[in-house]
Amino acid sequence: MAAEHTLHAPEIHEGDSVWSGGKEPFKASYGKLMMWYFLLSDAFTFAGFLISYGTLRFSSPTWPVPDFVFSSLPGGFTHKPLIFVTFMTFVLIVSSVTMVRAVQEGHRYNKKGVVFWMLLTILGGLCFLGCQAWEWTTLMGGEHMTIRRNPFGTHIESGVYLEGDGHDIKAGDTFEKGHTYLIHKHEDVWKPLSYKTETGEIKEQQFGPKAFGALFFFITGFHGFHVLSGVIFLLIIMLNVASGLYSQRKNHYEMVEKIGLYWHFVDLVWVFVFLVFYLL
Repeated sequence: MAAEHTLHAPEIHEGDSVWSGGKEPFKASYGKLMMWYFLLSDAFTFAGFLISYGTLRFSSPTWPVPDFVFSSLPGGFTHKPLIFVTFMTFVLIVSSVTMVRAVQEGHRYNKKGVVFWMLLTILGGLCFLGCQAWEWTTLMGGEHMTIRRNPFGTHIESGVYLEGDGHDIKAGDTFEKGHTYLIHKHEDVWKPLSYKTETGEIKEQQFGPKAFGALFFFITGFHGFHVLSGVIFLLIIMLNVASGLYSQRKNHYEMVEKIGLYWHFVDLVWVFVFLVFYLL
């Protein structure tokens, strides 16, 4: 005889909820969790790009020296290594601090405070983009560097120049292995200099590795696109805060926190870009 089983439904008392909803994992809302997933995947993308750059950088016998390539300042100042990009980095880090303050004011439900600090963050992002635009213009317009041509290089052997370039180099100037150089363009004609090596061979300067220009513009441009996107989203969210939209929602200023996570990620990525391109 088959056993009979009796199922008893759990007792539900008055006031109890049949379904209380899913619990938030790690005490984070769905929106925050999805933002973390996006940032994690984006981090892998940047890591792949930077690792590729580092691999090419250390496998090439000649590579441009950052102190020589990035040595210009607005106003015609030259031979000031890394000062300009250090200022860019400082601006971006300060904008991250102002973003923290915006999130703090959101926790206090201070609408005016959120708008004020987000506005400063937007100005910091725009300042960074302006600096990056100037740097690109200088490299492309002044130094004629493109994604296909890199006029910067380093000597792989010692020698003496047989002619000058009309700028800093004169005929008879000597150079050591590892010294940097820049091939100048005169009247739309590239003029690589001739030189004699220590063994008596006559050679010409060669363009630097193409990968340098291609990777520099691609990776810094990809990061700049993230900054531009962040500025646009910051502006939209700031306007929503000012209109009182978020104060009417259950989660209040959570959107400010989510864009804050994105902005901090953009700032952190720039630290690694700065390290790889400007210091190695």
